[in-house]
Amino acid sequence: MRRIISPIDSTKTALGEKFGQENRILPWVPITKTQSEQFVQWTTKGAWIGIVLTVIGWITIRFIGPAFGWWQVV
Repeated sequence: MRRIISPIDSTKTALGEKFGQENRILPWVPITKTQSEQFVQWTTKGAWIGIVLTVIGWITIRFIGPAFGWWQVV
């Protein structure tokens, strides 16, 4: 009776010690693909927060401050 090798067993044998480890973006950069995706998510979220704060600041300086008499826009 012949034994059927599952794809996981053959992959594990082929990869050896690298089995279960994530792939790196580039071999010489110690950052995995998951870490790079998380970095993109955080920086995108940070950029949108910065945009929103800039718009709020502009609205405050341009409209709210002069409306309450805090300063005059020249």
